[in-house]
Amino acid sequence: MNLSHIFSALRYRNYRLWFLGQLVSLVGTWMQTAAQGFLVFELTNSSAYLGYVAFATGAPSFLLMLFGGVYSDRVSRRNLIIVTQMSMMLLALILAALTFLKIVQPWQILILALLLGVVNAFDAPARLAFVLEMVERKDLANAISFNSMLFNLGVLIGPAVAGLVYVSLGAAWCFTLNGLSFIAVIIALFAMHLRPFVSHEKKTSPLADFRAGLNYARSHKVIRTLLSLVVIFCLFGTVYMTLIPAWAVRVLQGDATTNGWLFSARGLGAISGAFMIAILGHHKFKGHMLTIGSILFPLMLLGFANMSVLPLSLLFMVGVGWANLFTFNLLNTLLQALVSDEYRGRVVSIYSFGIFGLTPIGSVLIGWEAEFWGEPLALMLNAMIVLLYSFWVILRVPQIRMLT
Repeated sequence: MNLSHIFSALRYRNYRLWFLGQLVSLVGTWMQTAAQGFLVFELTNSSAYLGYVAFATGAPSFLLMLFGGVYSDRVSRRNLIIVTQMSMMLLALILAALTFLKIVQPWQILILALLLGVVNAFDAPARLAFVLEMVERKDLANAISFNSMLFNLGVLIGPAVAGLVYVSLGAAWCFTLNGLSFIAVIIALFAMHLRPFVSHEKKTSPLADFRAGLNYARSHKVIRTLLSLVVIFCLFGTVYMTLIPAWAVRVLQGDATTNGWLFSARGLGAISGAFMIAILGHHKFKGHMLTIGSILFPLMLLGFANMSVLPLSLLFMVGVGWANLFTFNLLNTLLQALVSDEYRGRVVSIYSFGIFGLTPIGSVLIGWEAEFWGEPLALMLNAMIVLLYSFWVILRVPQIRMLT
C-alpha cells in the first residue's frame, strides 16, 4: 500500500488549511442539522414537517444553484466562499438567539432554512470547483475523497456531540457552536496562497452561460447518465436522512441521543467509504466500483428499513453511510475527470443541484409517505426505485462500467 498516494492531497499547504478549517466547521454544521431536526420534531411531532424544513433549505436551489455555478466560473471562488460562510454563520447565530430566548417557532426555522438555501446555492458549486485551485489535477480524486471524509467526520462527530449537548444544555448551544465553527474555515481561506484571480471579460450573459452549461452536459451521454444517477439517488435515496429524527422516536423508541447515534453511524460508514476511495482512487476501475456502489446502497437501505432494534439499526446505518458516500464520491470524481475546465463550475452546479435542489423534493415526498404508511414502508418503496434504476443504467449504458 502506497501511503503517499493515500494522502497525496495533504501534501498541498492550501489543502491542509482547507482540511483543518472545514473539519471544525462541518462538525458544527452537523451539530445544527441533528439538533434542528429533533427540535422541529419536538415542536411539531410531524414527519411531514421535517420534510418541509428540508424542502425550504433546498427550494432556492431550483432557481439559483445553476446560476451559482455560472458565477463560480466568473468570480474569485475563494472570495465567494468567504462571503457565503460568513452568511451561514450569521443565520446560525440568529437561530441560536431565538432558541435561547425561548421564542423559536417552526415557521421561523422554515424561513431561516430558506435563507440558508439561498446562500448554499452559491456556496456549494464554488466549493466543489475550488478543489482544483488547491491541488493538481493528478490528485483530484484523492482531494475529493478527503473532502468526503471531512464531510462525514462532521456527520460522525457532530450529531453525537449534538445529542449530548441537546440533552444537557439545550438546542440553542448546538446552534451557537455551529455559528462559531465557521470562523475556522474563514481564517483558513484568508491564509491560503493562491494564484491571483484573473477576471476574464465575458461577452455572453450569465443566462447564455447557463444554457451553454446545460447543453454541454446534455450532449455527452456518459456525463448525462452520471447526472441522472445523481437525480434518482437524491430524489429517492439520500432522503432517508430526513426520517432519522422520527425513526429514533417512533421505530426505535429513543430520544435525542438515539437520533445522534443514528447520524453518527451513518457518518462512520461514510468515512470508511471515503477512505476506501482514497486508497483505490489511483486505480483504473472506477466505473466498476460505481456499479457496485449503486447496487449496494439501495440494498443497505432495504436492510435498515427492516430493522427495529438499535444495535442492528446502527450496523445497517453504517452500511448505508458507506454505500451512500462511496457512490456519490465516485460520481463526483468521474464527473470532474470527464468535464472540460471551461464548464467545470456549471457541471458541478448540476451535481450540486441534485443534492441540494432535488433532495428537498424527495424529503417532502418521503415525509408524506411516512405520515400515511409509516417510516419503514416509505423507506422500502424509495429504496426499490433506486435499485431498479441502478439496474437499468447497468443494462442500458455499459460505458459507465468502463470508466477509469
